[in-house]
Amino acid sequence: MGEYSQFEVCSASEVLAWAAASFGNAFAVATSFQKEGMVILDIASRLGSPVRAFTLDTGRLPEETYRMIEIVRERYGIAVEVVFPDAGDVERMVSEHGPNLFYDSLESRRLCCEMRKVRPFERKLRELSAWAAGLRRQQSETRAEVAKVERTEGRIRVCPLADWTSDQVDRYIAENAVPVHPLYRHGYASIGCAPCTRPVALGEDGRAGRWWWEQDASKECGIHFTAEGLVRRG
Repeated sequence: MGEYSQFEVCSASEVLAWAAASFGNAFAVATSFQKEGMVILDIASRLGSPVRAFTLDTGRLPEETYRMIEIVRERYGIAVEVVFPDAGDVERMVSEHGPNLFYDSLESRRLCCEMRKVRPFERKLRELSAWAAGLRRQQSETRAEVAKVERTEGRIRVCPLADWTSDQVDRYIAENAVPVHPLYRHGYASIGCAPCTRPVALGEDGRAGRWWWEQDASKECGIHFTAEGLVRRG
């Protein structure tokens, strides 16, 4: 049993309330405005305390994602903190490998994720003691053992929806009129950078739309897990 195994029987609201009360302004919700992240923001907004939220602007996001930043501000009064990659890192990478290096090889794709997502994310985490993510065990094999609360990256990671099914997520959204990213209407099941995400076909796994040109590779960017699918630990 893990250090925080007692939270496995708690509801999403109870987990978020504990995190907000325990860490205050040093707690934030990480979101890319997918369904899970929006559900977490909606639940957190009902706790009665200020909510911090941040997102990564990789420089390759679809226009619809920027609109979601404004929708969150309008609906919940949350000014989303936007985190950018280091300009020098991106300039050097693009100059050496080209703007679409991620199509060339798995190593190149992971390099792009490292520069545009992992490093800025880790920089942001230095401001925090705890953070919430929308990971669910049902999403993929690499996420099957995700805990609701655990210590990772030297901080507390909270995954309040870890034991939720996709039907539960959709039901909460419908019952609470939670704003939904427009790309879901176009067949997307997982939303990331524009060139690296596509709609999924009927019957395909939800993660199939991420880096769809890759075969037999972990469909993770490295923020939550290493390339081998293990939890990143600090």
